[in-house]
Amino acid sequence: MSVLIVIPARFASVRFPGKALVPLRGATGQKKSLIQRSWDAAQAVSDVDRVVVATDDSRIRAEAEGFGAEVVMTSSACRNGTERCAEALDALGGGYDIVVNLQGDAPLTPPWFVEALIDALTAHPIAEMATPVLRCDGRALSGFLDDRRAGRVGGTTAAFGAEGKALYFSKEVIPYTVDDKWDDQAATPVFHHVGVYAYRPAALAAYARWTPGPLEQLEGLEQLRFLERDHPVQCVEVDARGRQFWEVNNPEDVERIESILNDLGMA
Repeated sequence: MSVLIVIPARFASVRFPGKALVPLRGATGQKKSLIQRSWDAAQAVSDVDRVVVATDDSRIRAEAEGFGAEVVMTSSACRNGTERCAEALDALGGGYDIVVNLQGDAPLTPPWFVEALIDALTAHPIAEMATPVLRCDGRALSGFLDDRRAGRVGGTTAAFGAEGKALYFSKEVIPYTVDDKWDDQAATPVFHHVGVYAYRPAALAAYARWTPGPLEQLEGLEQLRFLERDHPVQCVEVDARGRQFWEVNNPEDVERIESILNDLGMA
């Protein structure tokens, strides 16, 4: 199975403009841009044929090429990362069995998260798209709830059936839990949706032709377009192996990410 990783990145983020270029300090004090740290995460994934950054911004292109990334320029009309991946694949001429969307704001994505998606699509030839979910411990769930109480949009949560078929994704914390006080290491019934996707090329091309539905527009979650069109999304539960995971959604997340980089000893 030939695999392409696309890292979609734009400058005009609504909640955090220019976040792709924000410097993040690692454990040694070295600063790397968010897009570079996301590139590093993609490079750590095994059995990948090609990694590209897809952007419509010359500043991001200059930054990415400066640290040696391959860049594909895409249209400013792309409404989300999935559309940008579809356009990048088309620009590259196709030729891949699996396309992975490793979003440019998820520099802490462990390689085994992506590898689990590739394995899932390899093992299930009829599956069109897969995405990882991570069971929240008490510490992670507290972070989600604290963000919502403060009026911040934090990570995304997922609800899915017994066979992993997605039921819904939301920026609210779902499912509702009566108890909002959990021990830091306790397993909770809430799953963090990790913003990584693996698609069959045909599913990716179809997505780009569909117009966004009301749920996608309300939540601002691109994967809901599949559910609104009755195309199943396969959730793949992954194990954090003791690592904290978080995306850069708001300026306040920079300090949180830097703290995790320091805890993990990542340069």
